[in-house]
Amino acid sequence: MGTDRFPAVVASGAGPASTVTLTDADLPDGDVTVDVAYSSLNYKDGLAVTGRARIARTFPMVCGIDLAGTVRSSAADRWRPGDEVVVTGWGLSETHPGGYTQRERLESGWLLPPPPGLDLRRAMAVGTAGLTAMLCVLALEGAGLRPDPGEEVLVTGAAGGVGSIAVALLSALGHRVVASTGRAELEPYLRDLGAGRVVDRAELAVAPERPLGPERYAGAVDTVGGTTLASVIGQVRYRGAVAACGLAGGSELATSVLPFILRNVALLGVDSVRCPNALRTVAWSRVASDLPAAVLDRVTEVRPMSDIHALAQEILAGSVRGRVVVDPHA
Repeated sequence: MGTDRFPAVVASGAGPASTVTLTDADLPDGDVTVDVAYSSLNYKDGLAVTGRARIARTFPMVCGIDLAGTVRSSAADRWRPGDEVVVTGWGLSETHPGGYTQRERLESGWLLPPPPGLDLRRAMAVGTAGLTAMLCVLALEGAGLRPDPGEEVLVTGAAGGVGSIAVALLSALGHRVVASTGRAELEPYLRDLGAGRVVDRAELAVAPERPLGPERYAGAVDTVGGTTLASVIGQVRYRGAVAACGLAGGSELATSVLPFILRNVALLGVDSVRCPNALRTVAWSRVASDLPAAVLDRVTEVRPMSDIHALAQEILAGSVRGRVVVDPHA
């Protein structure tokens, strides 16, 4: 398409989003305009594109909670045309049009430069999912988690975007990682990422008979929520911690206070939408230094934006492995 007309995936109300043509006149308010090079696929994107949940707060709304690209024009002192930038969260696809487009206008305070070592494609391979995984690791470290050859750290939903990056990060940092998944055929994939053991998610998807189970894990990253999170909390050792960041298995949490008051277990909520830039910068830097680029490349595939409707269905069905980078120019 010409420079003044470009495609975008837009939710216009109840039901699935559609691909439409926009112009600069359709762009929202903001002080920096970005030529989008890549976006990514996250669980929330699947909900928004399919219309399965009310992600957008107003309509019409360009979908895509992530984007990476090059500054086209700027009224902000910090940014100049040609600067490479990354944006994740900050209400993209919810309260502000997002990254499933070739051009977007944004608030300058939401932008960060990609850290050294990550080009724009790899930055979107990380995206919200990878950033969330790193924030979970930082939260667990803040609660005292350190590598110990005698202890294991659990990752639930391990074959998904957050889970895959969490497994790879924790393994690279020296932890013994246990990966929980419902897809037994992906055990070789998870072991390649560094998992020492792989367990069937069914073991955790049953309501625990007792609020305190055996002390199996020094810590955990939970991307599932619901019954799985309740089961995990009851199996964390004394003074361990669980970083909770997802709800693919449900938003309800039926548990007891006993793990918290008898084992001093910490339940750490992890959010990446409104995360302060100071913490984002630390997380991006740690991803760039702690996650081997070769591992990131192995868990990533690049798909054209024209595939986004099929991809949205796949991620909600739990059939997407690792990370998907979305190319809005294909």
